[in-house]
Amino acid sequence: MLKSKTFLKKTRAGGVMKIVREHYLRDDIGCGAPGCAACGGAHEGPVLEPQPLDPASSLCPWPHYLLPDTNVLLHQIDVLEDPAIRNVIVLQTVLQEVRNRSAPVYKRIRDVTNNQEKHFYTFTNEHHRETYVEQEQGENANDRNDRAIRVAAKWYNEHLKKMSAENHLQVIFITNDKKNKEKAIEEGIPAFTCEEYVKSLTANPELIDRLACLSEEGNEIESGRIIFSEHLPLSKLQQGIKSGTYLQGTFRASRENYLEATLWVHGDDEENKEIILQGLKHLNRAVHEDIVAVELLPKNQWVAPSSVVLHDEGQNEDDLEKEEERERILKTAVNEKMLKPTGRVVGIIKRNWRPYCGMLSKSDIKESRRHLFTPADKRIPRIRIETRQASTLEGRRIIVAIDGWPRNSRYPNGHFVKNLGEVGDKETETEVLLLEHDVPHQPFSQAVLSFLPKMPWSITEKDMKNREDLRHLCVCSVDPPGCTDIDDALHCRELENGNLEVGVHIADVSHFIRPGNALDQESARRGTTVYLCEKRIDMVPELLSSNLCSLRCNVDRLAFSCIWEMNHNAEILKVRFTKSAINSKASLTYAEAQMRIDSTAMNDDITTSLRGLNKLAKILKKRRIEKGALTLSSPEVRFHMDSETHDPIDLQTKELRETNSMVEEFMLLANISVAKKIHEEFSEHALLRKHPAPPPSNYEILVKAAKSKNLEIKTDTAKSLADSLDRADSPTFPYLNTLLRILATRCMMQAVYFCSGMDNDFHHYGLASPIYTHFTSPIRRYADIIVHRLLAVAIGADCTYPELTDKHKLADLCKNLNFRHKMAQYAQRASVAFHTQLFFKSKGIVSEEAYILFVRKNAIVVLIPKYGLEGTVFFEEKDKPKPRLIYDDEIPSLKIEDTVFHIFDKVKVKIMLDSSNLQHQKIRMSLVEPQIPGISIPVDTPNMDINEPERKKKKREK
Repeated sequence: MLKSKTFLKKTRAGGVMKIVREHYLRDDIGCGAPGCAACGGAHEGPVLEPQPLDPASSLCPWPHYLLPDTNVLLHQIDVLEDPAIRNVIVLQTVLQEVRNRSAPVYKRIRDVTNNQEKHFYTFTNEHHRETYVEQEQGENANDRNDRAIRVAAKWYNEHLKKMSAENHLQVIFITNDKKNKEKAIEEGIPAFTCEEYVKSLTANPELIDRLACLSEEGNEIESGRIIFSEHLPLSKLQQGIKSGTYLQGTFRASRENYLEATLWVHGDDEENKEIILQGLKHLNRAVHEDIVAVELLPKNQWVAPSSVVLHDEGQNEDDLEKEEERERILKTAVNEKMLKPTGRVVGIIKRNWRPYCGMLSKSDIKESRRHLFTPADKRIPRIRIETRQASTLEGRRIIVAIDGWPRNSRYPNGHFVKNLGEVGDKETETEVLLLEHDVPHQPFSQAVLSFLPKMPWSITEKDMKNREDLRHLCVCSVDPPGCTDIDDALHCRELENGNLEVGVHIADVSHFIRPGNALDQESARRGTTVYLCEKRIDMVPELLSSNLCSLRCNVDRLAFSCIWEMNHNAEILKVRFTKSAINSKASLTYAEAQMRIDSTAMNDDITTSLRGLNKLAKILKKRRIEKGALTLSSPEVRFHMDSETHDPIDLQTKELRETNSMVEEFMLLANISVAKKIHEEFSEHALLRKHPAPPPSNYEILVKAAKSKNLEIKTDTAKSLADSLDRADSPTFPYLNTLLRILATRCMMQAVYFCSGMDNDFHHYGLASPIYTHFTSPIRRYADIIVHRLLAVAIGADCTYPELTDKHKLADLCKNLNFRHKMAQYAQRASVAFHTQLFFKSKGIVSEEAYILFVRKNAIVVLIPKYGLEGTVFFEEKDKPKPRLIYDDEIPSLKIEDTVFHIFDKVKVKIMLDSSNLQHQKIRMSLVEPQIPGISIPVDTPNMDINEPERKKKKREK
């Protein structure tokens, strides 16, 4: 049956265009119930169970299916994902509305629908002849959709009666809309709110905790005094932003001070790029990463960023006098030059809430169900939840979601989502850091895995089309020990004309991942492989990352090759790019490759190739540094694990060899050569990588630190910085140069991906290169896959597709890749921090030499070279007499009593694990030398016991 939909659309020229769309209705769409004679088994994919007896409900004890409306799907997704909830009918109408309103929830519901154990069935009611409804005159789209859902629910109940009159199989309509529920009951449809139904599941009381707490706006004020001003409606906010009355931006909460935040203003307003927000009422219920509207305050109300550290530790929600007292502390007398534009939040444009990991702060009131949840991320406010499982959840990591933040509540309301496990447990803490850094880490879905090649796999004649056979070349790979995702391999040989041929061969991942399919979409979403201390979260499935795309030795593999002809002075004479087939002759570690190069006894083809590469790499590096490329430093640590417990038993800084540099030089050269080629071919949509030059103010700390050691650091260009770092040497203090390079690294900007058609500045500051991209690691970076596709089109080895030449879509992709790359770095650092804690937990008290990296008003930040570990030594502690501190920002220096500390001074510190806060266990450092009475501690001070908080708790209970 054919229906036609007609609607009017306004054209750009201001005219009106009539659009007619055909809408096909069918009578062969299955209901999803197995064995339904009326449907004749016309359904595909996951289906409902024939006699659904679980979960047992006191409201509807007969077998039933659930049919939720749109708002239940949007707000109660945590309940629907629970294993107890099965046999749910998801209507097409509901799914389309969810898709338009929330992409994350839509993805979650699709994942649940694809899980066969859940028995969720998608019913295409909009194309079924008996369930399709047309919009009536005067009826809005929302009311029409509500009616369509009721019509489908009624049809299901009548249809199931035909199927079997004896078994009382029914469809229960779940809605939180009061009017919709009343209409459904009038029409003879069994209907309940989500809360009514969940509370009726007597065998699953824990589900009540997962209910989202949805308070109605009108009922907010009854229970208490108003704390916050009302948020303005979106229409008023948009008008205000347009007229310039309000500023729109991203709300960034402070980690150090819960009463302070910064607004990063969207747009080109350079004068007011950052707005300070200070005080509970001015923050007005905004949460970190929300998009908000802010009103700028008059200049006489502007404040300076606070240097006070304030953490929200109160249990009493009503203790607002204490909040006001703390806010007064923030407004201490400051220099007028330090005042910054200050504002207040007037409304929320977009909430960016996510599920938060953290711990329950159990209420002191016995038998209370209301408790506060403290997130692991200090930028997120505490969340009020109701749970019956408080005694079970205490001391465990849990996930909580925010539901809303009423005007009369000091904290937002939320609900319990999941119990992750015991705090301090390795698996639990790894899960927490992945969730907190938004690292996609679920197993790859069947839809994604279905696009992998079938095994056994081998290179076919079709694969060799537009591809050179280079399997005869003496190619080898050089990687860290234990590396299974080998992206790159190299070769070097002498040509008949006396020149050298050098090849960089990169895994041809784009051959296996084709544009637009589920595998490609998932790889793009993940963006990068994440390397943790004991775990790798792959960007692509293991069959590709560790097998078919990994350039392992003695197997045929597909590659993308960049081949240069060079003279012996490493000058490029020719360059060509080709898809290829290679067979690596050796998979070496950096140490093995170095040993071959250094050995006088070895002269085989692989070793000769390595020596040629090493010789050229030294010339290339020297030339790069002469142009102004920076050689910076950051202390990287490596853990040695116990083979049985997998706990860290040793911690040391990574050793770098000549061969590390050799591989790096050719990867850089390949990336630069490819960047030039794709930009020549696609000037508007090449995916490139740039590293902006830091503003001069970034270098202040480096210049001052060097000056305190009578050294001069010039920062006007990268070349002058590189040269002055090379000259900054002290015969009596050999580690000084490394410290300066570490400090210089902290002054740098973040390198980012961008689309060439959306930017004018391509320069890579750190590499002193006018153009750069990423080509050499497609197994672990999605940016490289796009670059491979661009290069393949440029050389005629593959065909293009629309998204590849759409600069706006490419710019959006770059935004996600930059975010994923940043989150991966943070997750890696968090993993190192956690394993460092494990190491010192078993190690006990350790005293080591350290160097000062920064001086603060009341602390020094030190680096311990032996462990590559950084930490802060505080000189002001609670309940202890305050020492005499004099801070000089100009030198910079910190005088404690009669001892003066400068950057790079050598000190001795004691390292221990501080477990006084289970949620935020941390490495604590105390000064041992130089000795300052009342400050320094003797080496043999007892260690802070990891179980101290637990012991104190048990003592209180007794």
